Amino acid sequence: MAQTVTLKDLGWTPLFQQQVTLEEMERLIPARVFAVQRTGLTLRFEGEAGGRELEVPLGGRWFQGPPEDRPTVGDWVLFDPGAGAIERLLERKSLLKRMSVNRPGDVQLIAANVDVMFLVSSCNEEFNPARMERYLALAMEAGIHPVVVLTKADLAGDPDRYREMAMSLSRDLIVEVVNALAPEELESLRAWCVPGQTITLLGSSGVGKSTLINSLAGAEVQATGSIREDDGKGRHTTTHRSLHLLEQGGLLLDSPGMRELGIADAETGIQSAFEDVETLAAQCRFNDCAHETEPGCAVLAAIESGELDERRLASYRKLRREEMYNTETVAERHTRVRQFARMVRQHQESSHKKRD
Repeated sequence: MAQTVTLKDLGWTPLFQQQVTLEEMERLIPARVFAVQRTGLTLRFEGEAGGRELEVPLGGRWFQGPPEDRPTVGDWVLFDPGAGAIERLLERKSLLKRMSVNRPGDVQLIAANVDVMFLVSSCNEEFNPARMERYLALAMEAGIHPVVVLTKADLAGDPDRYREMAMSLSRDLIVEVVNALAPEELESLRAWCVPGQTITLLGSSGVGKSTLINSLAGAEVQATGSIREDDGKGRHTTTHRSLHLLEQGGLLLDSPGMRELGIADAETGIQSAFEDVETLAAQCRFNDCAHETEPGCAVLAAIESGELDERRLASYRKLRREEMYNTETVAERHTRVRQFARMVRQHQESSHKKRD
């Protein structure tokens, strides 16, 4: 018999409770977004027998503003049972987003209200330090605790080599090397799966995210695939973002594998992910040092002495340039959206006045 699911089990905290008015508590129901499809959302409510799920379409008003104003997986919303629609989106404690691949200048939301991020890669040629640094910047910008999970340790000749490469990316970074097919090796990851805590898995296709979710859940909740023989890359087995409530507590969020992860509005996250470079840059003779040919550059001196890897500086520069460009592009798009919305409102107000 399924157990009763409470709001706390679903991740409800005082942060969300304090946003709900007394009037709203009387007529609206809190619900968490468990899945996002093209046609709408799947909401999960508290209750007996494991709670209740409901498919809800998104009305047109949610598409009048920027993507950040729409519900995404992990969000908390207030649902109106009488109207059968979402009335309000609650303020988030964290938000993961990337630049849209198909719509330049637009943002695609990945997940909201996440506590821990499993940065999943594998102990083979798929492991990419630059991509991992990108994931770290994303997590740190959102205030999410990152944990690197390196899978397929059973297939690697020297898995400790990959552990050392991952640990070199950030001070105090937690790195777990596992075989996702062996549930007994996942105790260190289960320690993060406590009631009410939301964990998202981020990584490329084929690194074992779905297998990891199934092993942690103790059930087949995600389809699994294999690596393509022609290019060594993974097949997409997850087709949409979804939350999974674990029987022992905690929530796991899976999303389709992403090889492109354009970042914007992540200056603080980049600074945190490259704390070593930032610390050295503060010691340069000139405040506007570009770390190229300037005299007294502490960053270049660290590269010459072997203290800093030149690859890491190149990755830092690339992310900084990309972040600045994308942030400006998003700001321009938001300005156009606001101007269009203002024009629509003015037209509607003018039409009402004429009818009156």
